Amino acid sequence: MTNKVVDNENLQKLKNKSASFITEFKSFIMRGNVMDMAIGVIIGGSFSNLVTSLTEDFINPLINGIGGADIGGSIKIYGGQKIMYGDFITSVINFVIMAFVLFILLKFANKIFEVGKKKEENKSKKSEEILLLEEIRDLLKKTTK
Repeated sequence: MTNKVVDNENLQKLKNKSASFITEFKSFIMRGNVMDMAIGVIIGGSFSNLVTSLTEDFINPLINGIGGADIGGSIKIYGGQKIMYGDFITSVINFVIMAFVLFILLKFANKIFEVGKKKEENKSKKSEEILLLEEIRDLLKKTTK
């Protein structure tokens, strides 16, 4: 009979631990940072497809038309294998475009944050005259006591 009591106590402790674990996991998932990150990953994947399409459907044909080079080229090697140098060049172009766009977005975001910080600094910054007057006030308080 004591085994049943011990088992019930252990079972109750296990239920409490699992309930707190699930509650903690729910709060982690519902935090804004995790949701924002998930949305960013989804949008990033879609943006990557957009850049790939831009490169393959517009930039590569322009390069092929101007220079006569085939971006979609490959080199045959032993055993019927191919080195797809055209795909690699396309990936490099995609990377450069995405890096440039992210750079521009980051510069824009930093400017927006700087404007907000400058407004806060201007509000909290006291002029030299006010600081001097406060110092004089504090000295007068000390000497009159």
